[in-house]
Amino acid sequence: MFDCVLPTRNAGNGQLFTSKGLINITNKSHKETFKPLDANCNCYTCSNFTLAYLRHLYNIKEILAFRLGTIHNLTYYMSLMKTIRKNIESGTFSSWSNEYLDQMVNYRGM
Repeated sequence: MFDCVLPTRNAGNGQLFTSKGLINITNKSHKETFKPLDANCNCYTCSNFTLAYLRHLYNIKEILAFRLGTIHNLTYYMSLMKTIRKNIESGTFSSWSNEYLDQMVNYRGM
């Protein structure tokens, strides 16, 4: 990987990356969402905690929230880098990146 504070800094601000796009965990829309943060992620956070519980932790400024968010964001970025390398090796990076960026820009996960 590379040295980057983005996953940790964003987690500290309640911004969590998902396979669909970026969400702000503190938004009210997640108050009663009793499902994982990202169904396509197998990190510790997604395997053990719901969006509603993560939102609660963030809203009360519980330090565990920032740790769980960081674990998830780092897992997301590790997976993203693996996918990027795979697409570079197979010569499909240009088309994949266009599709990926369109999805990320258009996602309204709140």
